[in-house]
Amino acid sequence: MVVKQAGLLSRALVAMAVLAMLSGCAGRVAMEDRHPEDPWEGFNRQVFAFNEVVDRAVLKPVARGYRTVTPQPVQTGVGNFFSNLGEIRTALNSLLQGKPANAGLATSRFVINSTVGIVGLWDFATHMGITVDDEDFGQTLGVWGVNEGPYLVLPFLGPSTVRDTAGMPLDMVTYPVYYVEDDAVRYGLTALRVVDLRASFLDQEELIRGDRYVFIRDAYLQRRRFEVSDGELGDDPFASDEFDFDFDEADFDDAYEDADFDD
Repeated sequence: MVVKQAGLLSRALVAMAVLAMLSGCAGRVAMEDRHPEDPWEGFNRQVFAFNEVVDRAVLKPVARGYRTVTPQPVQTGVGNFFSNLGEIRTALNSLLQGKPANAGLATSRFVINSTVGIVGLWDFATHMGITVDDEDFGQTLGVWGVNEGPYLVLPFLGPSTVRDTAGMPLDMVTYPVYYVEDDAVRYGLTALRVVDLRASFLDQEELIRGDRYVFIRDAYLQRRRFEVSDGELGDDPFASDEFDFDFDEADFDDAYEDADFDD
């Protein structure tokens, strides 16, 4: 009887050892299969799922309501207004990147649209053929040779990298809304900007299939590299009219269920 129990115990220990070895191998394979620029994928997927909950519960319904009650010319004017404020940041970063011509164009656009364009509501500069490449501090750091670092999903803000995240504080303080002293007005403008931006994607929700997290991550990284290199690394991944984002609720449910909350 003792011999039999010892044999059973021995086989159980061997089985446990084999399972432990298989588990370790599976863990190594999972780590090796991860995107080399996304070493924090477990954490990023959790934040991504959280952001999707916020979008589905709040942002998307509000954006739909905004688009329903707001005439298209007004929506265009709102988008132009916030875009015009970004010309200041573009001008400054263009100078920091050694692009005086782009800085001059951004300054011209800001002056023209802020005056003739009625505080930026009308993009008169574009009608004059004055266009510019948008620049931010994340791009400036890239031009200066700073590595983009790991991919990072930020709560509420979405896809980023360590380098782009480092540039965000400077992007914030070079955006004029930051200096509005009245809290109610500043928060109101910020909320309107977010809603207007989200509404602009409502008609572009058809192409993403499969793993939405992977699609958005890869598209973001390609887009940022295109911007930092001024297009030298290939075509703009967002240039095609067929490049859309899908925030469909059914797809969100699948992404949320597939998210790994145990990493």
